[in-house]
Order: sequence, then C-alpha cells, then structure tokens
Amino acid sequence: MTFPLRRMRRLRRTATLREMVRETVLDPGDLIAPLFVKEALSKPAPLDPLPGHVQHTVSSLVEQCGRLAELGIPAVMLFGIPTRKDDAGSSAWDPDGIVQRSMRRIRAETGDRLVIIGDLCLCEYTSHGHCGVLAGETVDNDATLDAYARIAVSYADAGADVVAPSGMMDGQVGAIRRALDGRGRGDVAVLAYAAKYASAFFDPFRHAAESAPRFGDRRAYQLDPANVDEAVREARLDVEEGADLVMVKPALPYLDVLARVKAELRLPTAAYQVSGEYAMLKAAAARGWLDEDRAMLEALTAIRRAGADLVLTYYAETAAARLRRG
Repeated sequence: MTFPLRRMRRLRRTATLREMVRETVLDPGDLIAPLFVKEALSKPAPLDPLPGHVQHTVSSLVEQCGRLAELGIPAVMLFGIPTRKDDAGSSAWDPDGIVQRSMRRIRAETGDRLVIIGDLCLCEYTSHGHCGVLAGETVDNDATLDAYARIAVSYADAGADVVAPSGMMDGQVGAIRRALDGRGRGDVAVLAYAAKYASAFFDPFRHAAESAPRFGDRRAYQLDPANVDEAVREARLDVEEGADLVMVKPALPYLDVLARVKAELRLPTAAYQVSGEYAMLKAAAARGWLDEDRAMLEALTAIRRAGADLVLTYYAETAAARLRRG
C-alpha cells in the first residue's frame, strides 16, 4: 500500500460529504436573542455601538419577538431601561415595571412559542450603576440578595419562564431559588451567570442598557480574566444552590472556560457572545476586512463546539435567517 494509507481529504471533497461527517451542528434552536426595552420611548432608538439593534418600545419588542419565533429562535433575554432610577434600584421589582409589562405582552401575543428569560440585576435600575445595594462605595452582597429575590418573584408573576441572575453576588442563586419556591413558583428555572468575567468586551452593552457604573468598576464581584479554576468553583456553587442552567460570559475569549465548565458539570450550559464580540465583527465587516456571514457562523459554531448548548448572541436573528436559507 502506497503512502498515504489514510487520506483525510476524501470526506472533505464535496459539501454533502462535509455535512454528513460534521461533528457540531448549529441550528436556530440553539440561539437566544438578547433584547433591550426602554420605558417612555415613542419609537425604537437605534444603538450605534450595536449596529442593527435598538432600544425597543414595548410594542416594537413584541413585534420583534414574533419575528424571532417565526425564525425558530426559542427564547429571548430581556434587559429593561427604566425612567426612574434610585440608589436601591427599586423599579426593578415594580410589578408594573418595564420588563414586567413586556413579559405580560409577549406572553399574551406569542403564547408558549417563546421562552421568556429575564436578566436579573440592578445595574440598569440604580442611580450609581452598580449591580447591587451600596454600603459606602462597596456593593453590600447580602443586602443585595433580598433585592434579587424580589425581582425574581416579580418576573415569575409577570410570566417569566427563566430568571437569569447576572450580578455575581455570593449566594444569589440560593436566595432566588428559595424566594421562588416560597411563592409556589418552583416551575421557574434559574439560569445562573456562573462565570461572568470583568471584561472589556461589555462596553457596547453598557451604552445600550444605560448601565455603566458612575464610579469605580465591577472587578470586586466579577471574575478575574486570568482565572479558570475559580470559574468552575463558581459554577459548581451555583448548581449546589439550585441553578438549572449555567452560563459563561463572554464566549470567544473564554472558550477554555466554557469547555471546562461543560465537561466538569455536565449540565445545560449557555455562553454569551457579548456586545463587544458582535461589535468587532460588525466593524471589520463594514470595512471589508472579513466576510461577515462566514465569520458569524464560524464564531457561533466555535462556541457550540466548545460545549455551549445555548448561545446568547446579538446575531440571533441574522444567523437564524441565514441557517434557514441553508
């Protein structure tokens, strides 16, 4: 037998052969769309750092949710921007708050076609922009847990299927789980932002959500980008406290973390392709430096390949439409 005996290129020869042996498949059903809804808007407001995205009115948000459901996207993640902010972020648990009203409208219009996920944090609602209640200029972890529990219950009452605590407070999942179960809402799942890093890739989001801190930063409660073992410990603690799903955020710069979390916990795992990841691809494509469709699908496939069962991405609508076209 002449060299080479094993020719790896045989199965790469045609598109059909490549598809037959493909190990990782990307499907619209793997995607979750993050959406912003702002109180007191008369029409959607475009977001320059996130081309193609807007701060929605409640009506335009509901219309967008209908389009996403038609494309086969199974879930949306809601971020609210209220008119009123205070030191405690109290509008976050207002039964008539912007996210709560939106949840009720989405449920009424789309029924069970979409899973409704509420991002659960205080940074959009506090006057200081931090993710919790302050003691001086430091976030008071335990005082913040009570606020998170109240938000979780208000989201559940408004129709949320899943609540997603993103503040990285110690004990947040346990506090939320106890509050939901105590109100007879054991059916509502918890998606824990288990490994959320203090990342430079969040800046376009902070513009979109109007949530940048007025002073300091969030490195005292978000993960150090240098650490992997710590991320696995965080995820394991969240599971022990009752998390049903866990998330790694950002995605592409932390594929090693994603792979570790998935391999060690063996639970449904999400990854968030964050605003900075999206903005970089959009900017490079706008300059003709890369093929946006190919780069988008390659990046999303890489996130799935590393272990993500679900991918939160600002490309959700575009990617789903492209995948449906084949």
